[in-house]
Amino acid sequence: MSTPVRLPFDQPGPLRPAPLLRQMQARGPVHPIRTAVGDPAWLVTGYEQVRALLDDDRLGRAHRDPDRASRTGNSVMFGGPQGDFDTEQADHRRLRSLLRPHFSPRRMRALRARVETLTVGLLDELAAAGPPADLHTALALPLPIAVICELLGVPYEDRARFRAWTRAAADTSDRARSEQGLAELFVYGRQLVARKRAEGDSDADVISRLAFTEGVSDDEAAAMGTFLLFAGHETTVTAIGKGVLWLLTAPGQWQALAADPQRVEAAVEEILRAPGLGGDGIPRYARTDLEIAGVQVRAGELVLLDIGAANHDGTMFADPDRFDIARPPVPHLAFGHGARYCVGAPLARIELQAVFSQLASRFPGLRLATAVEELRFTHDTLTGGPAEVPVTW
Repeated sequence: MSTPVRLPFDQPGPLRPAPLLRQMQARGPVHPIRTAVGDPAWLVTGYEQVRALLDDDRLGRAHRDPDRASRTGNSVMFGGPQGDFDTEQADHRRLRSLLRPHFSPRRMRALRARVETLTVGLLDELAAAGPPADLHTALALPLPIAVICELLGVPYEDRARFRAWTRAAADTSDRARSEQGLAELFVYGRQLVARKRAEGDSDADVISRLAFTEGVSDDEAAAMGTFLLFAGHETTVTAIGKGVLWLLTAPGQWQALAADPQRVEAAVEEILRAPGLGGDGIPRYARTDLEIAGVQVRAGELVLLDIGAANHDGTMFADPDRFDIARPPVPHLAFGHGARYCVGAPLARIELQAVFSQLASRFPGLRLATAVEELRFTHDTLTGGPAEVPVTW
């Protein structure tokens, strides 16, 4: 038997899929691999299988023997097991019940106008400064940070500090840096909770509401708040950056959106589907023996649910590696599925729709100022993405 492939796959370019991954997908939906740190795992790449397993209670984030479990990397946040094996499912249900009200349709509708206003302000500054510009620093980074600060009640002037901590916590190669970043982020969260309690306004923002929720300890409120601070901006920063790259490099796509910004909802769904070309996965541990597409998986083994590969499954998406905002709608898995569907998905969609509708209508002649192959990308972090998006118009 051949030696399992070790992640990450070699990619010919940032917007081009790994040929070996596509070859593996053609052979089947489940593959033995080695993680980036050399541990054994199963990589699931088929849409049908990933979708089902995202909502399968036989998989979880906890492990009976976490010290001996396979790891995907050195990030303390996502590199290995999380939570208590015996209470994991109940803990997850409780966590979602506490967070879901803060992302209700009513609250998101109320936030939409503010996101639009923040986007207008950043694009006004972009237009005033004139070309060339870096869309990463001018738009992709500041907008999600400003939005999540207002939603959570985090001082915007603290953004440099918590941004540094979240990036350190997400480091997949340096365990000590990841642990230190997470520890500093948690201390900051405790300080925020204490401040909210002292201010006494139980409905001012998300962290205030968590701080005054009956049965929620200060540590728990801090942990939830800092998790939202991380997840609520890092992934959106990456989606904006990669979305711009896809739209500007795929033939005719920017022109199509600029000619009709009302197509933004379809464009955003394609932006969510396409950027993750596959080659990694959401880590889950088998809680019991199970079979996946005819492959026997033993209890305790690591299963990587490759959402990016699933979103490029040719049985579900015609010509899957082509970026096309006119693609017939098929539910992608960018936000997960079922019980673990991302509670922040509505917020991400609001931000992306605001960005791309306004950017396309105000800068129809936007184009990259350098070749994609020459761009700098962030590596060794959970979210990755472009470190710069130089454009002109």
